[in-house]
Amino acid sequence: MIKKLRIPRKWLTYFAIIGMVSSSPALISCGASDQSEMKSAAQSAEVADSVDILLADPTIFEDNGTYYVYGTDGDRPDHGFRVYASTDLETWQGPVGAKEGFALVKDDVFGDKGFWAPQIWKEGTTYYMAYTANENIAIATSNSPLGPFTQEQKVPIIQEGKQIDPFIYQDEDGKKYLYHVKLQEGNRIFVAELNDGYGSIKSNTLQECLSATLPWENTNNASWPVAEGPTVIKRDGKYYMFYSANDFRNPDYAVGVAVADQAAGPWTKVGNEALLSRVQTNWAGTGHGDVFRANNTWYYVCHTHFSDNAVGPRRTAIVPFNWDQSDSLGIKKPEFKGSEIQFLHASE
Repeated sequence: MIKKLRIPRKWLTYFAIIGMVSSSPALISCGASDQSEMKSAAQSAEVADSVDILLADPTIFEDNGTYYVYGTDGDRPDHGFRVYASTDLETWQGPVGAKEGFALVKDDVFGDKGFWAPQIWKEGTTYYMAYTANENIAIATSNSPLGPFTQEQKVPIIQEGKQIDPFIYQDEDGKKYLYHVKLQEGNRIFVAELNDGYGSIKSNTLQECLSATLPWENTNNASWPVAEGPTVIKRDGKYYMFYSANDFRNPDYAVGVAVADQAAGPWTKVGNEALLSRVQTNWAGTGHGDVFRANNTWYYVCHTHFSDNAVGPRRTAIVPFNWDQSDSLGIKKPEFKGSEIQFLHASE
């Protein structure tokens, strides 16, 4: 069941649509949700001893029994990334980052605006963060998940063009892949192998994975179609890519899944409809997150719109799912339990 949302007083008047999109030159109106269950959070909120976690494009990273959530900051997206911590996915503390709650700040790394969509992983004793800034992708490191994440050379991985939403995957053969979104006739998902040290890609391996071509992926018939936010996992010998489509301001922003036999593709979309959307959750703009597993349960961490009449600041939530369904070819179809969406809030 949806937990009661508790909003700090400072957010009750913050309903401006946040200007951190790079996907479309034209503003897409969020509109009013047709879900009667969705009510304005501003009308029903109460001030309590906890605050909602307002991170878009979130990711959850587990380390030594503690879960850390990072994402595009709803308050200061041009400063860096806050981080919150929990040991049970229920009670969150923070922000707990090393620099006034931030795990990464712009003074330490590449970029000075538009810090979006981080991903965190660990190799040995080093923590890595891939992220977007200035519509380019960079990687920083730290000796703690709380940061500070820094860079010796403040440069992006790819020097040409514009790209966002990084996700790095290391295959069983040791090859490392950078899945990302190129801003090229729409938001389109690409992949390339990485050179050693994460400093650059192997340009001859760069290829497109997928774009928004299905009706559910562009419900406004926008001239700049959007497919973004890739997360890739391997299961039973197949690669599964979770991605989001539609402009994030569109209430139909939602999650689909594609499958491949090789890390670089080719990719085949699973079904012709979104697998996680406002249809399942009753919350507009459900999408763009990451996959993680806890206590033998699969979860997708994502964001939603702030309310049925305001896009931002976007809320952070987790949705459980299972893999019970599979077709004759052994392709599994994630089944999201949208009614069990759980919004995250932190103790002050």
